[in-house]
Amino acid sequence: MTTKIVLIDDHKLFREGVKRILDFETSFEVVAEGDDGDVALELIEENNPDIVLMDINMPSMNGVEATAEITSRYPDLKIIILSIHDDENYVTHALKTGAQGYLLKEMDSDALIDAIKVVSEGGSYLHPKVTHNLVAEYRRLSETKEGNAYRAIEYRKPLHLLTRRECEVLQLLADGNSNRGVAEALYISEKTVKNHVSNILQKMNVNDRTQAVVTAIKNGWVEVV
Repeated sequence: MTTKIVLIDDHKLFREGVKRILDFETSFEVVAEGDDGDVALELIEENNPDIVLMDINMPSMNGVEATAEITSRYPDLKIIILSIHDDENYVTHALKTGAQGYLLKEMDSDALIDAIKVVSEGGSYLHPKVTHNLVAEYRRLSETKEGNAYRAIEYRKPLHLLTRRECEVLQLLADGNSNRGVAEALYISEKTVKNHVSNILQKMNVNDRTQAVVTAIKNGWVEVV
């Protein structure tokens, strides 16, 4: 089945580069392109896409405003935000308005393709650096204040649920590593990393790595600095 994509970005050169990457994936089809949130609404109406890839910074209607409008009109349509900002305020605002993914423009082509596949299957996808920043903020907010001091969560590895290697992979995901980063850190192949991640998601009963990391933080299974 082909995933139909509408691509919205006001930088033509960047948009052409993304389209070129997506054209190599036979299961993807870029059905329309535009440079503003207002245009996005028109293109969605005309082309009935499965996913919208959209820049967050645009002149007339920005990506967050457009996401809110799109999700109100088309609640089943999936949106992935493209951004240069890794600040958690941008991310949480985009997610609250209905985006299922948030990618930084420094991403590589593999991350872009993975994100579209995950989101198209009903999951969510955040750039590893974004995940790390969100987890760090959650960690900060989860500290318990006692007088002027803070008592940190006591961390414990979930060895009742995951193997030691899977715990290592989970920690590296929480640190913001991509599959390649995990592979390099553990001296294993990316294919092996993907197998570990798949096992982690299944054992933790979550849909994607972002949910896995958030769940791990809530349970004190990973350390965040």
